[in-house]
Amino acid sequence: MKKVVLLGDSIRLIGYGTVLPELVKDKLEIWQPEDNSRFVQFVLRELFDFAEEIDQADIVHFNSGEWDICNLYGDGTFTDAQYYTSQIVRIAEILQKKGKTVVFATTTPVKPGNPYNSNADIEHFNRLAVEALKPMGVVINDLYAVVMQDLANNIREDDKLHLSEAGIRACAEATAQVLCKL
Repeated sequence: MKKVVLLGDSIRLIGYGTVLPELVKDKLEIWQPEDNSRFVQFVLRELFDFAEEIDQADIVHFNSGEWDICNLYGDGTFTDAQYYTSQIVRIAEILQKKGKTVVFATTTPVKPGNPYNSNADIEHFNRLAVEALKPMGVVINDLYAVVMQDLANNIREDDKLHLSEAGIRACAEATAQVLCKL
């Protein structure tokens, strides 16, 4: 049975990561930290902190972006898009050097009216990441597209950011499909 490490922000932690292990229990062994991976820099640090778990894994699936794309002060995204992309590539390179199959999940959209995150920024960051990662052979799990199929029902109304129960299920099923093919 292949072992998978899941790293990512709250879209994983309280989202698809809560359902995925049950969906794939007969096919894949899932390990994930109990912490929110927050920013891309935090994911990079986790490669060191969770080296033992990563070294034992066949596949590493990660997402990062909601925190990086956040525009809290009205002066731009928290993380510069080019820097974000360089760090996403750095993470993938480190994992590939360890011989891992790398899967990157795109950042999920937000509902209109979210005060800090915009889909225009999310689409821009996703495009840059995918354009950089695909030529490296990184598998892309397009959770942005999954959620956009039914944005109104896949994102919670209270914060216009996190996955609803329907969104959790849709992203978990999409992730299971991607991982089980590897």
